[in-house]
Amino acid sequence: MTRHVAVIDIGKTNAKVALVDLADVGEVALRRMANAPVLDGRYPHHDVELLWSFILDSLAEINREQRIGAISITTHGATGVLVDAAGELALPVLDYEFAGPDALAEDYDTIRPAFAETGTPRLPVGLNLGAQLFWQQKRFPADFAKAAVMLMYPQYWALRLTGVAANEATSLGCHTDLWKPWKADFSSLVDKMQWRHLMAPVRRAKDRLGPILPALAIRTGLDPQTPVFCGLHDSNASLLPHLLSETPPFSVVSTGTWVVSMAVGGNKVTLDPARDTLVNVNALGNPVPSARFMGGREFSLLTEGQSEDWTEEDIATVLARKTSLLPSTQQGSGPFPHHSAAWLNADGISNGQSFAAISFYLALMTATCLDLIGAGGPTIVEGPFARNRLFVSMLAAATVRPVIASEAATGTSIGAALLTSDQGTVQGKGEKIKPAADPAWADYARSWRAAVDTRS
Repeated sequence: MTRHVAVIDIGKTNAKVALVDLADVGEVALRRMANAPVLDGRYPHHDVELLWSFILDSLAEINREQRIGAISITTHGATGVLVDAAGELALPVLDYEFAGPDALAEDYDTIRPAFAETGTPRLPVGLNLGAQLFWQQKRFPADFAKAAVMLMYPQYWALRLTGVAANEATSLGCHTDLWKPWKADFSSLVDKMQWRHLMAPVRRAKDRLGPILPALAIRTGLDPQTPVFCGLHDSNASLLPHLLSETPPFSVVSTGTWVVSMAVGGNKVTLDPARDTLVNVNALGNPVPSARFMGGREFSLLTEGQSEDWTEEDIATVLARKTSLLPSTQQGSGPFPHHSAAWLNADGISNGQSFAAISFYLALMTATCLDLIGAGGPTIVEGPFARNRLFVSMLAAATVRPVIASEAATGTSIGAALLTSDQGTVQGKGEKIKPAADPAWADYARSWRAAVDTRS
């Protein structure tokens, strides 16, 4: 078994290269850089050359410390790459927060498939990858015509590492309008737009695409036979370890720029696409009811420049006064996409009380998402919010179910690393938080929901 796996993890806010020790199922090295779009040029786009240099430098540095046995890849969704016959970009890799595709929204809406076909809700800006491709083809027809292949974002990096072009279902199935999750095939949009010939062959997330290219072995010092695996979408990377080790029903909340909730074996519900519910496709190829909101971005905006320290007195005050933040700080997505944020009972609050109320708000938004997808059983929280005790405690109180706060620094890296292994189960690690015995926590959750309902 390969023990040490380098995981390339391109998030919307940060890019990372982590070394995962599969024997201990944990990270033993990590390199990180900020990942901001380039705002000049034809449209905001990802700086793939800067990221590429970071990836290669990180692989070389980590390999000098601990021999890398394999490489896996995970990235954020809503991103595709058009490359020409030489493997060069036909067009810059569009930043999904760019509003340009909205200019053609009416035309796009006439041809996009129904939610019943794709499990994809209609989302603003470039959050539907199909809308991005439609806009690029209409605005830059000559450049679009040079494209020989369309790749999802993880597989673009795999192409650069191996020279092998592939696609994969977790990224294709992430609100793109391009995939039929129940049929495991491209959607009617792909055929209407005559894009099928552009789509690289669909491979399994755990397929070994090939060894790294010889020039890269020289550049990084890696063994020339180091295998590179196909890779997957980041929220599904967070889900994978639990698919291999947990008994349904359970849910996984992957936290980062986006907070993505995924229910496995939960209650049968009718998903509401108007509230940012969707169908993801997990690494085993199965549809997964999901919901999301931009919680990490909200947290950054709400706490910028503030201390994250708080006291038990702060918590007691917030619970007693029902000091609360109502949705939504980031509009256009999430379970309350058209609500404007508002504070209640917040006059004269301290920094500690503000931080507590913000953490509670994010937990209650997450609980709403879990309700919308019929989640049952324990909730496993991955990523930065797992380390926020106020968030996980309020989430347990609001759902009346235990929450497991994962200890992994980057849940996505563990899942991506497991693609390289035949390991059937994973030892779960994390503190289990039960709903608080103090009724004030449940009362707060009820009060918040009532206030949101009143505003609706």
